[in-house]
Amino acid sequence: MSIFATSTSAFYERSTQSLTALRSQAEDLQNQISTNSKVTKSSDNPLAASQLRALARAEALGAIDTAAANRATTDLNLTDTALNQFASYITRAQELATQAASALLPAAQRASIASELGQIHQGLLGLANARDSAGHALFGGDSPDDAYRINAATGFAEYIGGTAAGQLSLGEGQPVSRSLTGPEFLAFKDPAGADTDLLAVVKSLADALATGNASTAATAQAALGSLANGLEAVTSAQTVVGSRLSWIDFSTERQQAMSEARAVQQEDIGTPELGSALARLQQLSTVLEASQASFSKLANLSLFEFLR
Repeated sequence: MSIFATSTSAFYERSTQSLTALRSQAEDLQNQISTNSKVTKSSDNPLAASQLRALARAEALGAIDTAAANRATTDLNLTDTALNQFASYITRAQELATQAASALLPAAQRASIASELGQIHQGLLGLANARDSAGHALFGGDSPDDAYRINAATGFAEYIGGTAAGQLSLGEGQPVSRSLTGPEFLAFKDPAGADTDLLAVVKSLADALATGNASTAATAQAALGSLANGLEAVTSAQTVVGSRLSWIDFSTERQQAMSEARAVQQEDIGTPELGSALARLQQLSTVLEASQASFSKLANLSLFEFLR
């Protein structure tokens, strides 16, 4: 009697364990299909879970780098637009200086040229204090305030911004400057080799021509050389900005490729193949139903039925 009871108990225990295991497998597959993930908890597959977490962290960092690249692109495009306007102002100033270089020019026309140069000076000052996408000084380095201000004593503009343009990370230790500081392209050497800047050249010429004296023709002639150097400095700055934008494009394309590669890895590691999962679930369901039916049938049998 003891042996029979023990055998019956073992039968029930083995059957229950087998049915529980089948039911657990079916539930896992149902979870994978409903969540579209092979790993619903870390204990399912610790290695895969660790790989998925690492890929998720890399994707989050990649999103930060992409946002930084987008901001840098925006600010550098603003810089490029401003530089084009600087170049237009300089070109017009050169035209006016060429006219003023004639000693036969009437005083009234010199005064008119001086007035327009004064307006150009104001336009240049406004451009020098342009704002970036965050509302800070575009050409003021990391300064949130203006890049230039008028010195009350001299009447000339002076730089009050930071020493270097802010940098943004493109990822993997690759920074890029989001703009230029004013002195990087507005300051240059005049034909005599002395330090000067575009704002000072234009204002000095405007002030000189405002007197209407014919002797200012020589001043205008001398200013042409400085304006040419100023235009060259702006053109060089445009080249720098263009190279930075090209580098950002390259970096962005690389980040996109890496993001796509991570997406493929995440799918391979964590996403079930729906067709296979459904087929496996159907197979398990059939086996589970058959096992339950067999267990119920065997559990209802008794020794007396075999003796009849």
